[in-house]
Amino acid sequence: MKRWLKAVILTYLSLLFFGGFLAIGLLWTGAIEKSLPFISGIKIFLYYFFAGAIGGSLRHLYMFCYHYMEDRLNDYRQWIMYIFYPIFATGTAVVAVTLIQSGLLLIQFTDHNETPYAQISIAFFVGFGFNRFVKKLNDVSKDLFQTNKNENKRSDITNK
Repeated sequence: MKRWLKAVILTYLSLLFFGGFLAIGLLWTGAIEKSLPFISGIKIFLYYFFAGAIGGSLRHLYMFCYHYMEDRLNDYRQWIMYIFYPIFATGTAVVAVTLIQSGLLLIQFTDHNETPYAQISIAFFVGFGFNRFVKKLNDVSKDLFQTNKNENKRSDITNK
């Protein structure tokens, strides 16, 4: 990987990481709502979104630094992972918390006077372990919709 591309990726991941903290701070203090009043309607989802961004960018900052120190940043296909995984992690974090709050994923949150600490923490963990969460989500989806069982039954019926 070229030196300038490494610098761009490191800058991008750092901006996502520190920008996520800044955005949560601005949400927490209400500074964003003063200039953009419609934010109050989606504020809770933005907490999850930015927590996922922090988790996803932290993991990929770690991976980037680790691969850099091991001199293993020679594959140009890896830059796509460093760019897109943190973006995917943000939306996935929001979806994960929504799935949990809807009751589809069995984790129960405790209310703490309108402060969603547990939900924000889950969003961070989902962002951090984005690829692992998506793999588990795929397994749950297969079980929920029973794609393998139905395909086997159909092939048994057509073979008889």
